[in-house]
Amino acid sequence: MLKGLIGRKIGMTQIFDEKGVAYPVTIIEAGPCYITQVRTQDRDGYAAVQVGFEELHPKKLSAGALGHLKSNDLPPLRFLREFRSKEAVIVGDKLTVDVFNVGEKVDVIGTSKGKGFAGAVKRHHFAGGKKTHGQSDRHRAPGSRSSGTTPGRVFKNARGAGHMGSDRVTVSAMKVVMVDAERNLLGIHGAVPGGKGGVVMIKEARKQ
Repeated sequence: MLKGLIGRKIGMTQIFDEKGVAYPVTIIEAGPCYITQVRTQDRDGYAAVQVGFEELHPKKLSAGALGHLKSNDLPPLRFLREFRSKEAVIVGDKLTVDVFNVGEKVDVIGTSKGKGFAGAVKRHHFAGGKKTHGQSDRHRAPGSRSSGTTPGRVFKNARGAGHMGSDRVTVSAMKVVMVDAERNLLGIHGAVPGGKGGVVMIKEARKQ
């Protein structure tokens, strides 16, 4: 069985163990998901399983996406994601939170919160300028980013101010601490990328 799900981040809470120790937990509404396509090495050049999540009204999907799902008698699904896997699965199979067990390690992939345009101090943790000796407006400035005549330009990928956040982030080897099959909920120990309502992918940890 494929150990991969798509879900929505509900928020964070805490749970207590038998010794009364509190653990921070992220609650994710994961699944039910459907296997919508199987890619093979021979036909596609790589092995993967496409999974769909969150049913919606057919009018909210493009004709191409709707036809892709209808051809396999699947309901209209908002999100389609691929998991690299060579598992023997069948298109149309349903995946629920039961694919994971308490105590298992998973990797969680999400999109980090967008912070907009940020300066170098916030974005890259620059020290800023000195606070003394007559300096009044350089406290959070990046300082020099290159030299003069040679090379006479700023090198590509030099750290500086710019758009911060909204990046794909993977958090590895997170522990599953709760599996609620009735409500399709997963409890993951620790913080998961993104804000409330963000879409995340949960898969078996690459590093066990």
